[in-house]
Amino acid sequence: MAKFWWTCLFLMTTLVGSFAEDAKPSADEVGFVPLFNGKNLDEFEGDKGLWKLVNGTIVGDSPGIKQNEFLSTKKNFEDFELRLEFKLHGGKGNSGIQFRSKRDPKSSEVSGYQADMGEKYWGCLYDEHRRNKILAQAPPALEAALKKDDWNTYVIRAEGGHIVLKINDVTTVDYREPDPEIARSGMIAVQVHSGGPLKVEFRNLRIKELKPLTKPTK
Repeated sequence: MAKFWWTCLFLMTTLVGSFAEDAKPSADEVGFVPLFNGKNLDEFEGDKGLWKLVNGTIVGDSPGIKQNEFLSTKKNFEDFELRLEFKLHGGKGNSGIQFRSKRDPKSSEVSGYQADMGEKYWGCLYDEHRRNKILAQAPPALEAALKKDDWNTYVIRAEGGHIVLKINDVTTVDYREPDPEIARSGMIAVQVHSGGPLKVEFRNLRIKELKPLTKPTK
């Protein structure tokens, strides 16, 4: 009987140790934390009729709108790396992830950097509602790696004036901001673009701050 209990104890210890190992983040994920609680959108601002949370996934489901709409964090971030997965249904329409951005008090618009997605804009760095232009184009190599109607990964790293974007491990942008007056901090937001109906989803949003916020958004 004693041998039986020792065997049981050994198996339980092994299983607990195995579960503990599985629970540990990979070395590449150390320092990353969820961007929100995964239960509700209380930590975000935006049109909650347009944005909803489904099983931990942020869904922007537009019937067709006249102005761009954004779901934004209430917190500002300065230097960070953001990782997430996104899906633009049918590969149609346009969306993106704003960062170092701020809201326009006169409209539903948000101004600042955008990690873009959508036809002709996949993986680009766009300056939304500010300079209103593409700051850096994605390379042709992205086409082979892109899953236009499926889940893709997006990585956004902003450190000082240096911005790097990656989709599915393909570096689409390596940009250095030449204008020292451009804000180095601001909120993060996801976009539903104006125009016809579209559906976009975001999940597994996690962020690692490279240093705490030291100055307010301009």
